Amino acid sequence: MSESIFRSFLRSFFVRFGTILGLLLGILLTFVLIGAFFGKKDDAGKLEYSYSPTIQANALGEREVLPDTSPVILKMNLQGTIGLENLNRHKTRELLIESREKTLKDDRVKAILLCIDTPGGTVTDADGIYRLLKEYKERYKTPIYAYVDGLCASGGMYVACAADKIYASESSIVGSIGVMVSTAMNFTKVMDKIGIESLTLTAGKGKDELNPFRPWKPDESKNYQALINDFYLSFVDIVTTNRPEVNKEKLVDEYGANVFTAAKAKEIGLIDEVGFTYSQTLELLAKDVGLNDEKYQVIELTEDNWINALFRSQANNPLLKGELKHSVQLQGELDPKLTNQFLYLKQL
Repeated sequence: MSESIFRSFLRSFFVRFGTILGLLLGILLTFVLIGAFFGKKDDAGKLEYSYSPTIQANALGEREVLPDTSPVILKMNLQGTIGLENLNRHKTRELLIESREKTLKDDRVKAILLCIDTPGGTVTDADGIYRLLKEYKERYKTPIYAYVDGLCASGGMYVACAADKIYASESSIVGSIGVMVSTAMNFTKVMDKIGIESLTLTAGKGKDELNPFRPWKPDESKNYQALINDFYLSFVDIVTTNRPEVNKEKLVDEYGANVFTAAKAKEIGLIDEVGFTYSQTLELLAKDVGLNDEKYQVIELTEDNWINALFRSQANNPLLKGELKHSVQLQGELDPKLTNQFLYLKQL
């Protein structure tokens, strides 16, 4: 009797499990088909687009659909860590290209408002985004204003130097002109204690510099330090060239890689004004480009195909990959994607 009940239970369990699994697979297949249908493919000689324009509120807090010939202020967000998936030079390049196409073609973008809240990020992406903005500004004669609401540190300050003017809220933090890399550790003493040896095969002098599994040689970090110094000098030049009120000697010898209140940052010359709101900055920008008496739209370009974006965001989900990892995040620990990279980054 009990065996019959147990078999019945198993049969019922597997039937329900199969039904649920079938439904999940069906939903997944539906999402894939929808993404394939609505995603813009370049299979018929047509251009592929990643972004769609979204109307944002103007300085008065109003949203209004205007003719496709109306002037536009492009709102760009520099929020989060520079160099990660959603904020890198490649996405910025796509966004700026598309800001001249479709409904935004015919030179509709009259200015860019760069909204900043970032601790910085990779050297490569911060420099890449800065140069893309400078090139855009010079090619299309498009003024760029930056508005800091939160943190504008290191790589964020680097990118902000592409702006004509930088405004900040009262409570914002600005600065951190410096370079870092992830911490290098050496495990040889621990390995000696537990009797572990390692062998690394290389070719080329210095190929395994700072190998954590062997004793380090004197001046082994010399090559890396030289690179860090070069990136630092480039950072200092970018700041002092674009922000001429910043004293170069004081920046290197006194201010260093410290962060400052917005008021102190203005005193140093890192920003232009403090105590502004987003709406006030937007109003000033509109006025300075001659749009104060003309209706304009604030447009933000957002990812067009949310299905593809959803799948990209879940691509490394360990549950979907059949993996489960246990880890403890220590205070100040870098995102794994930032390790082994040179960084314009402030760790708070």
